[in-house]
Amino acid sequence: MSGARDLVIIGAGPAGLAAGAEARAHGLDPLILDEQPEPGGQIYRSVARVAQQRPADLAFLGADYAHGAELVAAATEVERRQGATVWQIGSAGRDGVREVVWSAAGTAHRVRAGAVLIASGAMERPVPIRGWTLPGVTTVGALQVALKQAAIYPAGRVVLAGQGPLLLLLVAQLAAARIPVAAVLDTQPPGRASAAAWHLPMAMVGAADTLLKGLALLRRRSTSGVPVWRHVTGLRVAGEGRVQMVRFRDNSGREVALNADLLALHEGVVPNPQLTRLVGAEHRWHPAQRCFHPVLDEWGESTAKSVFVAGDGGGILGARAAVAGGRLAALRVAERQGRLVESARDLRAQPFLARRWGERALRRFLDALYPAPDWIAAPEDEAIICRCEEITAADIRRIAGHAAGPNQAKAYLRCGMGPCQGRMCGLTVTEMIARARGVSPAVTGYLTIRPPIKPVTVDELASLAEEMTA
Repeated sequence: MSGARDLVIIGAGPAGLAAGAEARAHGLDPLILDEQPEPGGQIYRSVARVAQQRPADLAFLGADYAHGAELVAAATEVERRQGATVWQIGSAGRDGVREVVWSAAGTAHRVRAGAVLIASGAMERPVPIRGWTLPGVTTVGALQVALKQAAIYPAGRVVLAGQGPLLLLLVAQLAAARIPVAAVLDTQPPGRASAAAWHLPMAMVGAADTLLKGLALLRRRSTSGVPVWRHVTGLRVAGEGRVQMVRFRDNSGREVALNADLLALHEGVVPNPQLTRLVGAEHRWHPAQRCFHPVLDEWGESTAKSVFVAGDGGGILGARAAVAGGRLAALRVAERQGRLVESARDLRAQPFLARRWGERALRRFLDALYPAPDWIAAPEDEAIICRCEEITAADIRRIAGHAAGPNQAKAYLRCGMGPCQGRMCGLTVTEMIARARGVSPAVTGYLTIRPPIKPVTVDELASLAEEMTA
């Protein structure tokens, strides 16, 4: 496939779907490219199929998840390519047009885009503890993917470890589905409720309904009968060939060991930086969320010409803010391409700007309540940091004092050179080097991202060359 589009949207989650519907409503011809087999993103993964084929599952997945079907339906008229992996975004020409290259079903394609909207969302923060590479160790998000996309339900002694809204939601969903959980290991540091209280009034103004849902989730966890260990530290996993035991320290410092067949980890989510780094957008370090995010204006436009970002890829704010951000970006593109006058754009934008303000107020509260614990950047020496190259924390500490940043560490150790291109190790390496040098992660920076950002076969490259000469 080749040609030109007013707007190419990467990702069919809440931000991408909302942007596509908004863009089409104003006369643009958007194209959505999404890596997954079905639209919905992580939060609404496979929602249309679940609603049609497994409607009983909606009872435990919840009304918020079911709402995603409305977003998918609203974007049905937008051309969308599922199973499309974007691996290159070219430089902008004088007119701002960029070439987007992707692969689907073993064939590579390209399209010229008047504007690009990156709506690739977030990824779960890596939790590099000792033993986390053993079979049977996964993430809370991965369990949700299995539930939504494949109707695979966890079995055996299931232990959930971490903190935050997503973990609370999964506890409630598993309880509603009558799937037993052996224990919840809550890693929230002590004293966070008092720290978060300063942000509660504004969060109540901005998103009171979401706060009430959060309180309901906490109540469900309390009444579920699942044992909860509070203020857990020192997490590590043991087992022969797979996870068999989880060890940790409880809030009194006592060592505890629990038998486990499955451990799901979660310490929040962070923006997926690969595409925004690829186009050279400026990024800033977010101390509260302990991650980098692209610098954006109120419409979601980045410092890279004609590149917009919407959703959690631009900063963690949640699904409702993602919808608002996608619509705001589409409005800006429509106005810039002459489909809307500025006054009409601004009038249409008001409710979306208000929604995003409310979600930002809520996020400040959540960041204070559920901060990533300090030990996340101080793993044990035996913990594997780079899963692709099997680089341990001890390996990184040996060179950390001599490396200016993760790119130099990559030269020393190949850390970040595997198929994931640093997705699983980049933040940890950045923080470990920053600690060793006594500087902020903003100084050490992040890995340089180069195309292709996903593995590409020779056949795919050849098919792209054939398309160019056709």
